[in-house]
Amino acid sequence: MPPSSCDCFVSLPPASISPFVIFGKNSDRPRDEVQEVVYYPAASHPRGSKVTCTFIEVEQVTETLAVLLSCPSWLWGAEMGANEKGVCIGNEAVWTKEPVSDSEALLGMDLVRLALERSPSAQQAVQVITELLEHYGQGGSCMEDAESLKYHNTFMLCDRSEAYVLETAGCYWVAERIVEGARNLSNQLSIATHVWREHPQLRSHALEQGWWDGREEFNFSVVYSLEKQPIRMEAAKARYRAGKELIHKQEGKMDVQSMMNILRDKNSGICMDSGGFRSTSSMVSVLPCSHHLPCIHLLTVTPDPSRSIYKPFVFSPHVAQVPWVLSPTFGGSDPVKQTPRFQTKVDRRHELYKQHQKVLEESEHNKDVKKDLNDKQQTLEEENLHLVRRLLDTSKSFDYGKEDDIFMNCVEKELLLYREWSLLSLPVCV
Repeated sequence: MPPSSCDCFVSLPPASISPFVIFGKNSDRPRDEVQEVVYYPAASHPRGSKVTCTFIEVEQVTETLAVLLSCPSWLWGAEMGANEKGVCIGNEAVWTKEPVSDSEALLGMDLVRLALERSPSAQQAVQVITELLEHYGQGGSCMEDAESLKYHNTFMLCDRSEAYVLETAGCYWVAERIVEGARNLSNQLSIATHVWREHPQLRSHALEQGWWDGREEFNFSVVYSLEKQPIRMEAAKARYRAGKELIHKQEGKMDVQSMMNILRDKNSGICMDSGGFRSTSSMVSVLPCSHHLPCIHLLTVTPDPSRSIYKPFVFSPHVAQVPWVLSPTFGGSDPVKQTPRFQTKVDRRHELYKQHQKVLEESEHNKDVKKDLNDKQQTLEEENLHLVRRLLDTSKSFDYGKEDDIFMNCVEKELLLYREWSLLSLPVCV
């Protein structure tokens, strides 16, 4: 199996230059997988109803929050996302001494969406995930392919005031609370002895399995990590170290731009394209500590953040689903709903994905043409960031609730850029 990887980052004051919590994640997935961005408004549900996740049904709650999700387009859950209360969550694959289940249960990505829909704070999101994990378990293929890819999950969760790292091994889990500074994750167990809460049988299970002698200090990452790591996890160690160094260099001055730069870093492998996997989408969120300012979530919706445009989203009364970042649906004929699953392929590309990939292919073999496209992308992204700065400027009155759908407008401008650029770049016939 080729390497599967993701990188999550969070920065809190004083690591952040302003009183903001800043979240960032690259979703590294199979190279041709399409990621869509989906908005669901807050909703009420009948008591006792169920919700169908990717593979199984779970009990539904009576009220769900509005959520913004960046999702592999074939599944129900999300790689990363945010809710209307300013909670952000991203998940990562991990392999541990606890065996991966062959049965279908909740995917880590299902847990991301369920927690965002049900949690007004990051701390409550930890509780939601651990309770669902204990009740339903985690399992099932995480790749749209006849060749199965299964793993356990780690999570980065944050809100306006704090962050959490939640790491799992089967039904067992441990959580670390972060109230200041910066933290990163890269496909490995990272919580050592700084434990906030844990599964009640976490240590006794390790004793029974002979992984821990009960006398040495309990170190979760040492006790539960595989002694012989898969190649994909050995590679993740280098990315973890590189990511830690990158956030250390930005300590005290982390802002939206510097988080985007980290997610675009090719040398570290954080912005990756290798072994059949690549960074298929990227997200940066800025969560002001002051509730007088809006939380802003910037998403690429397209592969390779170094060649994509981050577009801002703000929860407001004007928000609606943007059709150009939504993949087509296939009903009962969808390969994920067939038995056996994933025996055929369908075209899940949305309009922004198609146009983005088209201009990248057209510019690939001409250095000047490639630079021209990149310059135009940077200009448009700078306009987006100027809007972000206006929204976060405490010296100016800006009623974002009266604005048009910001994300919709930014997607439309990007599509127009690609269509016009593609026409202008066509060879002239004489």
